[in-house]
Amino acid sequence: MRQPLDAAGDGNTVEERGDGITSLNFVDSGNLLLASSWDSTLRLYAADQGELRGTHERGAPILDACPASESVSYSAGLDGRILRHDWESQAQTLLGSHSEPVRCLTWLPDLQLLASAGWDSRLKIWDPRIPGSDDPVAEMQLPDKAFSMTAGRERLVVATAGRHIHVFDLTKLTNGVEPEQARESSLKHQTRCVRMYPDGSGFATASIEGRVAMEYFDLGDAQAKRYAFKCHRASEGGRDVVFPVNTLAFHQTHGTFATGGCDGVVSIWDGEHKKRLAQFTGYPTSIAALAFNLAGNLLAVASSYTFEKGDIEHPADSIYIRPVEDAEVLPRVKVNAGP
Repeated sequence: MRQPLDAAGDGNTVEERGDGITSLNFVDSGNLLLASSWDSTLRLYAADQGELRGTHERGAPILDACPASESVSYSAGLDGRILRHDWESQAQTLLGSHSEPVRCLTWLPDLQLLASAGWDSRLKIWDPRIPGSDDPVAEMQLPDKAFSMTAGRERLVVATAGRHIHVFDLTKLTNGVEPEQARESSLKHQTRCVRMYPDGSGFATASIEGRVAMEYFDLGDAQAKRYAFKCHRASEGGRDVVFPVNTLAFHQTHGTFATGGCDGVVSIWDGEHKKRLAQFTGYPTSIAALAFNLAGNLLAVASSYTFEKGDIEHPADSIYIRPVEDAEVLPRVKVNAGP
């Protein structure tokens, strides 16, 4: 199996194709990896074994997907439809739709609900347990097209065009409810990705201008901890070249996180102590998606051209499964020398 220099370590390449990978998500209960792509195919892998377990073809490019369990996943299409996929029966059914492409899907495990956000500037909440209904249980207006979405146990965050960030209380998901917080991104350029901290205290955003911002929900003292930093940059010919940051993924145990950019680089960060812990180079093209498994010992990396330079020849798309060492993800705790 092909491996990038200095990047995949002893890991596997589980997929090589010619169309864009749009999302990666591990199933919480193990090492099953769900991958979606522009080739209209949803794929399920046993990531630790590098094996393809199943596929679903849906007839339209898939912009996002999420697992609800080992046997059930959902996908969001450029055709505006949200489909439910059963991996045991291979059944594929329509859950609901938006009037324009559906950009984001997030499963809410404590509520057993699915959230979708689309380019129609709508956030919809679906209850798959209601048979024969294609109506959402709640629907909210967003300020612009949805670009990215994330959720924890208490809140759901949607990042849209126009640098808007809307935060919703998961206990108050009713029709037309106003967001708990409506913010403007602290980054000056378009948001590419938003991800919740594992402890639920805030979220990180990444932008096309090679920056990441660390944000907090508490509008009091915690706001003093907010900051942004530059990343995914290079010096070429004496000038600073800036690459979009496409994706973020948090380690659920340690709270450190990975970023992936159009420079084909993955970096691991300790956000609390403002340190870079590791950097993996050598991927052949843009990093389109990242995901840690729940145990935190595997990192899935989608090396997939994101068309930042237009329609040009580019390396084949691949998903790399990289074993994670503790030294790469453990926070750098300062040790006091003593009195």
